[in-house]
Parts: sequence; C-alpha cells; structure tokens
Amino acid sequence: MTIGLVSFGAVAQFAPAILGGLFWKNGTRRGVLVGLTAGFVVWAYTLLLPSFAQAGLLPMSFLREGPLGIELLRPQQLFGLAGMDPIGHAMFWSALLNVGGYVAVSLAGRPDDAERAQAVQFTETLAEPAGERHWQVRATAGALQTLLERFLGREGAQRALRSYPGRRPGSPAAEAPPELVHHAESQLAGSVGAASARLAISAAAGGKEVGTEAVMEMIGEASQRIELVRGRLRLLYDATGGIGTTLDVTRTAEELAQVAVPRFADYLSVDLAEPVLRGDEPGVDGAVNSGTKWMRRVALSGIRDDAPLFAVGDLITLVPSSPQARSIDSGQAARLSASPGWQAIDPTRASRVIAYGIHSLVAAPLSARGVLLGVVTFWRSEKPEPFEPEDLSLAAELAARAAVSLDNARRYTREHGMAVALQRRLLPRALPQQSAVEAASRYLPAREGASGDWFDVIPLPGARVALVIGDVVGHGVHAAATMGQLRTAVHNFSTLDLAPAELLRYLDELVTLIDQDAIAAGDQTTVTGATCLYAVYDSVSGTCAIARAGHLTPALARPDGTVEFLDVPSGLPLGIGGQPFESAEFPLPEGSRLVLFTDGLVERRDQDIDTGLRVLDETLAYADRSPEETCDAVLEALFPERQRDDIALLVARTQVLGAEQVAEWDVESDPAALHRVRAACSARLTEWELEELVDTTELIVSELTTNAMRHAVGPLTLRLIRDRTLICEVYDHSSTSPHLRHAATMDEGGRGLFLVAQCSERWGTRYIDGGKVIWAEQTMPGTLGS
Repeated sequence: MTIGLVSFGAVAQFAPAILGGLFWKNGTRRGVLVGLTAGFVVWAYTLLLPSFAQAGLLPMSFLREGPLGIELLRPQQLFGLAGMDPIGHAMFWSALLNVGGYVAVSLAGRPDDAERAQAVQFTETLAEPAGERHWQVRATAGALQTLLERFLGREGAQRALRSYPGRRPGSPAAEAPPELVHHAESQLAGSVGAASARLAISAAAGGKEVGTEAVMEMIGEASQRIELVRGRLRLLYDATGGIGTTLDVTRTAEELAQVAVPRFADYLSVDLAEPVLRGDEPGVDGAVNSGTKWMRRVALSGIRDDAPLFAVGDLITLVPSSPQARSIDSGQAARLSASPGWQAIDPTRASRVIAYGIHSLVAAPLSARGVLLGVVTFWRSEKPEPFEPEDLSLAAELAARAAVSLDNARRYTREHGMAVALQRRLLPRALPQQSAVEAASRYLPAREGASGDWFDVIPLPGARVALVIGDVVGHGVHAAATMGQLRTAVHNFSTLDLAPAELLRYLDELVTLIDQDAIAAGDQTTVTGATCLYAVYDSVSGTCAIARAGHLTPALARPDGTVEFLDVPSGLPLGIGGQPFESAEFPLPEGSRLVLFTDGLVERRDQDIDTGLRVLDETLAYADRSPEETCDAVLEALFPERQRDDIALLVARTQVLGAEQVAEWDVESDPAALHRVRAACSARLTEWELEELVDTTELIVSELTTNAMRHAVGPLTLRLIRDRTLICEVYDHSSTSPHLRHAATMDEGGRGLFLVAQCSERWGTRYIDGGKVIWAEQTMPGTLGS
C-alpha cells in the first residue's frame, strides 16, 4: 500500500460532491458536508487505523475482534465484507456512505434560491453541446445597458457596448440578439465572475426560475466586497510610494495623512513622542513611560478645517483608558465606536468632537525596529458606517509602513543634527577683527546632510589677511570632522606666513598622510578630492596672491561695477599630488569685493554650472552693495529650491592703508645710520601722536636693524605701519632666520630678540622673494584689554 494510493483515496472523497454539483440540480451544501464527513470517517477507519494497529499504535485485537468486541465492525471485514484488498475495501465503503449521505440529506431538504439558481446555471451550461452555446434568455437592449451601468458605471457600460462588434438594436425596448447577450455577459464576468454574470443576465431577462431580488442582492454584495478589497489594495500601494519620500519627520507624518484622507478616514492625526522630533529615541525626558504618555501632534488632515480636534503643535496627554494608550500598550490597533474611554483625555473637547459628528475611530501604534515613535488615529464623521474589525488590519498596515519611514527620518534627523552641530562648531563663529578687508559670510548646510564646506578669515602680520574656502567630499559626521582637521591645519600653516602655493603643498601632503593612516586602519573613507583656495591680501600694497587646489576660481567685483572671475592657475584637488601648486598675484582696487564660494552655490543637477556663474556675475554687478548685502543678494538669486549640497560664501571688500599710515626708510649697512633711523622713527611716532611708544619702538628698531646688519647682506628697509597695532618691519636679503635664545650671565650678546619679544605683543619672520622680513607688533595706546 503506497502513499500515492492512500492520497488518491483521500482526494476521491470529493468526487461525489463535484459531480453532483455539476449535474444534479437538487444537491445542497448540507448534503455535500454530510457525504464528505461520512466518506472521510469510513476511509480513515478502514484504511488508516489498521496501519496504526500494525505499527503498534493500536492493539491488534482491534483488527481481530473489532472495537469493543463487535466483529461486524472489524475495519478490514466491515459488515462481513471480505476478500477485497485494503484499498478496494476502503474505497467501497467510503464511496457508499459518501454518495448515500449526499443524496439522502439533499433529498430530505431542499436547496435555497441561491443554490438552485447556481445549480441551474451550471447544469444548463454543461448540458449545452461544446462550441454551440445558446443563450435562451431574452432581454431588451435597455435592460442590458441598465445592468451593465449598475456594475460597471455609466462610462464602463458605454465602453462595453461600444466594443460589441455586431449591430445593436436601434431602440432600448427592442430585444437584444443572442450574440449581444453573450457579449454583455462576458463583459460583466470580468467584474463579478462568470457564474454571477450568468445569474445577473437571467435576472435582467426576468427568468422565473431565478429570484431576482435575492440574486441581485447577492451579486451586489459580492461586487461591493470585491471593490472594497481593490480599494484597500490600491490604498496600500499608494501608501508604499507616497509615504517616506523625504527624510523629514513632519513631512512623513503629513504624507500619511494625505494618503488616508478621505479614502479610508475623514480625519487623521499623527502624534509623536517629543524626542522623535529631535531625532532621539522615545523614553527620554518622560516622553513615554508606564503611567502617562505625552505626545506632540505633528500632523492633522481632514475633509474640513473646523474639526474640534487637537491642533498641530499641541502637547497631548494620553490617559490609560484612551484607545491611543491601549494601542501603544498592546502594540495592536484599537477600535472604538462609542465609548467614554477616549473622552477622558479632554472631556470638554470630547463633547465638542461628538457634537461635531465624529462617531468612530481607530488608533494604531507607530512602532519600528522595536522603537515606539507615536500613534496615528483615524476618525470618521461623514462616512455613516463605523470602522469594522477588518479595518484594523488596514490601519495597522498603514501605521507599520509609515513607522518605518518615520524611524528612517528620525535617525537621519539625529545624524544630520550631529553633523551640522559639529560643522558649525568647527566653523568660525564670528569673523575676526582686522583692517585689511570688510568681510561677511554665509553657511547653509544641505537638507540631506551636512558636508565639509568651510571658510576662514585669518589676520596676518603686516596689515594682511588670509581668505580661505574649501570643500571636503562626502556628507555627514566624517566630512565635518575632516573639515575641522583641514581648517586647523590651515590655521597652523598660516602662522608660518607661507605663500599660498607653499601652504597648499603642505596641506596636500597632510591629506596624503591622513589617507594613508586611514587605509592602514581599514577605513576606506578618505579625504582625497577635497578642494581649497587660499588667498593673501596685503592692504599696504593693495595686491592679493591666490592659489587653489581644485576649487572654483573667485569672482572679483570692482568698484566700477565690472565683474571678473580671476584666472588663477588650477591645481589638483588635495591628496592627489604629483603637480606643484602655482600662485597668481592680482592688484585689487580699494573697495573691490572678492567673492569666494563653494560649488553648492552655482552647481545644479538640472542646469549647467555656467548658468550659475552667469547669474552670480549679474548679481555682483551692483557696486554699491556692502558685503552683507552682497551675501543676501547672491543667496536670493542662486539659492536652490531643493538644496542638495552645502553652500559656503565669503565676501571681502578690500581696504587700502593710506600713505599717512605707512612710513618707510632705506637703511645703509652702517651702524652710524642707526641714529638717523631712530630719530626718523621718533619724529613719525610724534606725528602719529604715539609718543608713548617712542622708547620701545626705538629699542625694537635698533635691535632688529643691528641684527640684520650683522647677519644679513645687502641694503635694508625699515617700515612702520600704523594699523590696529604698530608694526615694525625690517627687510633684508638673507634667508637665515633668527632664533630667540636665553643668553648666559656672562654672554655679551644674544639678548636682542629677547628684548624685542618682551617689548612687543608678538614678533616673527616671513620669507619673501629674495629675502625675509622680521617684524614686531606693539599694542596701540587705548586698545589694551580690548
């Protein structure tokens, strides 16, 4: 006895019911159930139980003596029938009781109208010769059109009738040909099924054997149910594509409301825990605890605007008896039609809600990855039918899909906030005070994640200033941290007073070392590709030296209104190496605006960069704007509708020190010339009303000039600059840098620079073409402690 034969015996139990349903009009559902039950019981008794006894699961006396010693009931010789194999024996008795039970019960009762109508339609259809169907029903053309309009709508019925290839009757009262009846049935079958369509056609024709009202009610209910299921599937499909299109928590909640209203609910509200709006997980600051739950309403949508529900922004306390709190505790959707539980949140408002006509609600928790985010509530007022139990699954599915998107937005908000906070912390909080330029800046982080855009204004000795702007590839915390590394490095390198090209060379080597260490540690996120532009403006000479590493060239807006993008040699981005950087020097008229910017200002996915540069050119043409006004105008003209990249903007309007603020003397390499130089300095300080600095300045001039005469070659130049500080500079033609040292008690020399350092606020050395400059700065009288 094989498994296949046993399975065949089980499947054969359905044969009487199937054949009877196809060919016997008087069969009933009750008869089918009785016959199937009897057949399966006898089949199991005569075939399966003997196998259990032979396997030791039942006593063998069960086979020899029958149950309770009744020999006639022995499974393998039931009622004395012997000589048959087990399969034949089992099939005989199961088929006998199956068919007998089906026929006896069906004859004892009568099929109802729906059963009789279906049986008649099936048996008549099968009784027709194959390929020669004849529709015996007679219906008018108007009755067919009315029937189609009921199930397909007016437009659908017209399309169905227009698709009929034959000739239609000219009058609605005329009888429709059999082919038209056939066509109408086939069109209707696509919506309600073949059997129901056949019944509907017969009902429309007025057949006596069909209960018209019962059949139409049955078909209508089935059609409504099918349409309801289709609507729910369409709603879930739209929710999949319509919720979570952005990484914004509030926008995601609003998208959920837009999808569900008015198709599923008349009103929808989304309440989230406070920490979710900040990107944190709930459970912080008492947002969600075991006793009371506080939620902030972030979205509310409805068919009308005057619903007396909590408004967006309100803080709501969910009491334990509310359906919202119950759904949160159980993790399942909760339904209420009329219950005082939810009214305990705000009894006064609840009475207004009931008076407004809201009669049913469903609350579903918003939970994703084990994190409870909030709760969504669906409300009905205009729809007369309350929410049904089947609606709970749909509400839960909508809430689950929205919760995943909300959690993604929450986590993005947290990471984006961390990156932006880190980046703003690393960027200059305020531009430093200096006299070389009047500067203004703007920084706008991208909505999709802060990146590594940065800028800086660094005062340099000699009434000069360094203007820096850069862009690190990538987004997020890594890009912001890398930006901080590069900005700190530029600050450190600027203290060496390097030329722009030389500074970028050191910065390029640093990026290479950072990447090598990262790769060695297994981190594939590198800095290579970062860009930087470094410019040094000298307010005494009115010139600006600029070098760039893969960055966009700056724009120069002259006082006469002309705008030019400076032709600065383009070096490779940082970290690539292999090519030296070049500097270019440009004269900048006083009042010119030097505009430094990152690519996020002028580049778009939907337009060429030349378009952005042209708009920037046109915006900068207004010469009367201050740096602050220029920043505002540029952003107004170029700020994108959807910002995908950071924007950094730095505008510096040049200022030039007047001739009366600078004094310069050529000094011979002769110690006797020191007396004349000191006298000239004293006279100029008196002219500048800086008599308090005469003594210290004479000492500084003497020490710096004497040191240059001893260790340098060629003529010397002494320059005094009256700016925010008093600057003393000595130019020579030597590349040897002096070093500060502590002289021993008996040493005759070595104290000069020590005295300079004590008398000045700071001092240093910078190298120029053909030599170096030793400088010292003194605080101006009246500026101490400022």
